[in-house]
Amino acid sequence: MKHSFMRIARGLAPKLTFGAFALSAMLAACGDDSSSAYDQSGVVVETFDDLPVCSDNQDGSTAYVKDEKSAYVCVDGDWVPEEENSSSSIASSSSSPRNDSLSSSVITSSSSEAPQSSSSEAMQSSSSEAPQSSSSETTQSSSSEAPQSSSSEAPQSSSSEATQSSSSEAPQSSSSETTQSSSSADVNSSSSENELSSSSEMGIIYGTMTDSRDGNTYKTVKIGEQVWMAENLNYADSVKTPSLKENSWCYGNVAANCEKYGRLYTWAAAIDSVKLANDVMNPLDCGYGKTCDFSGTVQGICPSGWHLPSRDEWNTLITAVGGDSKAGTALKSTSGWTSLNGVSGNGTDAFGFSALPAGYRDRHGRYYSERSYAKFWTSTEDAEDGSYNAYDMSIFVETYASLNVSSSKPYGYSVRCLKD
Repeated sequence: MKHSFMRIARGLAPKLTFGAFALSAMLAACGDDSSSAYDQSGVVVETFDDLPVCSDNQDGSTAYVKDEKSAYVCVDGDWVPEEENSSSSIASSSSSPRNDSLSSSVITSSSSEAPQSSSSEAMQSSSSEAPQSSSSETTQSSSSEAPQSSSSEAPQSSSSEATQSSSSEAPQSSSSETTQSSSSADVNSSSSENELSSSSEMGIIYGTMTDSRDGNTYKTVKIGEQVWMAENLNYADSVKTPSLKENSWCYGNVAANCEKYGRLYTWAAAIDSVKLANDVMNPLDCGYGKTCDFSGTVQGICPSGWHLPSRDEWNTLITAVGGDSKAGTALKSTSGWTSLNGVSGNGTDAFGFSALPAGYRDRHGRYYSERSYAKFWTSTEDAEDGSYNAYDMSIFVETYASLNVSSSKPYGYSVRCLKD
């Protein structure tokens, strides 16, 4: 073909010669199968299942899924959420063993989904009495590892006054070094709460709350005028709570991750949609494809006396710790986060909230961003498309936190409960 073009070119004017070479270059680039070079960039589809095949020669192409209000990028033969593909800004440093936000690290859910965790998956590991039991990523690390080890600088002091010290001084300990308050009364017969005061100099007040549904005990913390669970919820009984059936998981379907991070819940599970639908006085049909009108607080999957925080209540927390630009660092745990451009992603945990990088599960059973993201459901639906999306509280490996993220309701995120 090339020789034919050359013979034609010799007999034509210079302009035609240029045109022939351009045509030859186009044919060479396209090859015989022009359909294989179809550019999917800019494709807009109704649902994820409508996306075209992500073939090798489409790497980098983008598509927008309308019902999720999300953009996807074709990476290594898989459609990956665009926010995950920006992992060049979230990639681990050379000391980090993996980059969890790339699709190559995605863990695909098995057909049976994740087994519901038993009591052995409870967050309160008996091996150390600390809420996060993994020694390599424990939130309440020893004084040799945690930035908050100095009694003059941080609430997690190694002094005898600190609540978050070694395993022998854990919040659930009966040690005389923790001061039991008189507020140990049962809360609505579902959860009991003990307040353990820390160093009054640092102004952080810790406590514990026991969920009578399964016996799990959680650390709590007062920040401003709010009392929060200082650990992610790890409630899994789908018999007592049918909303959880096939709607909550351990990250990567690994039971040990529930002990470390708590469970990941869909929005329908987080609001306990089955309980809302069966409410005799005010039944509400809530979930994916449906809009709910919440006029007050939503208990959701939280124990009695606690509730799923609204977007406004999360915003109150962000304001109390210094605003969007500071909240990420202030709320993140002191260990467990990956590095970004050689800088540690760990926080200061200055208020005792201890946000862990639990990652999340997408609606197709794939897991992303362990050690890079912490995502928590709010009870507030998206203002523009509340039937399919709800707001979440996102804390990133960078220093900031955001309440401006709206996610598809079938995604699996962490849950933190707020005291009524």
